Amino acid sequence: MPLVRIDLMEGKPVEYCRGIGDVVYQAMIDVLKVPKDDRFQVIAEHPQHSLIADENYLGIKRTQDCVFIQITLNAGRSVEQKKFFYQAVAKELHFRVGLRSEDVFINLVEVPKENWSFGNGEAQYADK
Repeated sequence: MPLVRIDLMEGKPVEYCRGIGDVVYQAMIDVLKVPKDDRFQVIAEHPQHSLIADENYLGIKRTQDCVFIQITLNAGRSVEQKKFFYQAVAKELHFRVGLRSEDVFINLVEVPKENWSFGNGEAQYADK
């Protein structure tokens, strides 16, 4: 059910981009309890001038390598689950692809279940 959008600067190797997607997907399964095989991701690379992340907001020193991760998902996770998810993603991205945790920007967008259609013009989760 989640739709993941990952935006980053252009020029990274395919393995780097795919690694970010893999980390986010696994953390969604492990922490947010998303069903296995429920993987829908858009990974987009952008020229340097089109991604802007303040270099000091909230005292966090970001670089031009900042990666934006936005996940649209059903409402219902606890604040603790969300915090653990943010930590798990940042830690594993550092380990797996060398991304600084300061450069991991995550935004969760919660929606009601009826806001999804996975094909065939149907609202598969509307009555669940």
